[in-house]
Amino acid sequence: MDANTSAPVPPPGCPAHGRIPLYGPDFAADPQAYYTYLRHHGPVAPVELAPGVDATLVTDYATALHLLQDNAAFRKDARHWRDFNEGLIAPDSPVVPLLAYRPNAMFSDGAEHLRLRQAITDAMARVDSRRLAGSTEQISDYLISQFAARGSADLMADYAKQLPLFVFNELFGCPAEVGDRVLFGISAMFDGVNAEKAAEVLFGAVGELVALKRRHPGEDVTSWLMQHEARLTDEEMVHQLALLLGAGADPLRNLIGNTVHRILTHDEYAHQGGLIDEAMDDTLWENPPVPNFAPHYPATDMELAGHKLRAGDLVMVSFAAANNSPALTAARQSGRGNRSHLSWSAGPHGCPSKDPARHITVTAVENLLNKIPDIALAVPEHSLTWRPGPFTRGLTALPARFTALPAPARAHAPHPATTDAAAAQPDTEHPKGAGRWSQFLKWLKG
Repeated sequence: MDANTSAPVPPPGCPAHGRIPLYGPDFAADPQAYYTYLRHHGPVAPVELAPGVDATLVTDYATALHLLQDNAAFRKDARHWRDFNEGLIAPDSPVVPLLAYRPNAMFSDGAEHLRLRQAITDAMARVDSRRLAGSTEQISDYLISQFAARGSADLMADYAKQLPLFVFNELFGCPAEVGDRVLFGISAMFDGVNAEKAAEVLFGAVGELVALKRRHPGEDVTSWLMQHEARLTDEEMVHQLALLLGAGADPLRNLIGNTVHRILTHDEYAHQGGLIDEAMDDTLWENPPVPNFAPHYPATDMELAGHKLRAGDLVMVSFAAANNSPALTAARQSGRGNRSHLSWSAGPHGCPSKDPARHITVTAVENLLNKIPDIALAVPEHSLTWRPGPFTRGLTALPARFTALPAPARAHAPHPATTDAAAAQPDTEHPKGAGRWSQFLKWLKG
């Protein structure tokens, strides 16, 4: 608060009155300044997710936990979204792809949610942690091999962005050609690159994967989901798989990148045992990969923490703000390693894959630091930039330098021309030709 006034001063780019925008470069550069300002409204505050898209944001931990656990007063089915139904939201708004209704577990309630959620939970429970760690380490080795001889890398484009996609291809049993299109679709949708085409490619590829596994089931999440007693239809399969692939890949990209960033910029982790687990938990508390999400809709006109809501209003949870509520600071500092943050969400719609996500992140970061122990930032920390938007918290790039390692001998390694940062980006015109998953499979055989 400004010493000469009795009112909080809004951060740069933030209007002094009205709804607070959760987008743009100023918000991306310092979101915590926005959350601090929002707290002066009380436990909930009026925000704008994108131009013309209004929402109510919960910034208080206790209020957020109450909302997440109350499946009677609030609905998850986005068909209740009143502003969207009344035509107040432009169909091409950048936030619509992640908020509009799809027939999956995230956007369902009651018995339908229980049926879809149980199928997902049971399928993910069959993932063997040792197999997952082994697959993640192999994929990590491959990605590191593509830049190790250079002595430099963009750890986002070359590593954190690609590793979750590769691991998910393995977990879900994607053959090479289908896997390449899944990688393209997910990457382009979250990056906002030709999103309509990306969605078409993703859902088309997942549809082919479902058809393939109907004919040839295997030991993979796709097959286990298909074999579940819930008896999912092909359409339900496609939407649950797209949810798992999409909702898992981008947050994992950010969690890996944000954890590596924290280790490289905080000396406190340099000489401590268990530093990766601790760094990851500190990241989940202070810089979570999904800072604002969990869309809910009041079933009736009501009040939430003294704030009046109408039925169908969009209500979001700020995991980043709730985790960093001032009241929690002292309690958290009294016991390090505390995992009671809300970054995995909570209640009936809490993340069903948090244990695999933790395994993947720890293995990916640990293998990177073991293979390249002298890795360091290649630029000043203040020059790093963050991806814009309300739903994601991740770096646009994480340039690093290190002592170059001898190039590994691999008979089927990809051509060196494919190892630079540009090759890590999706081919928006020729998604089938991206070939990254195909290249990994060839490298593995070598």
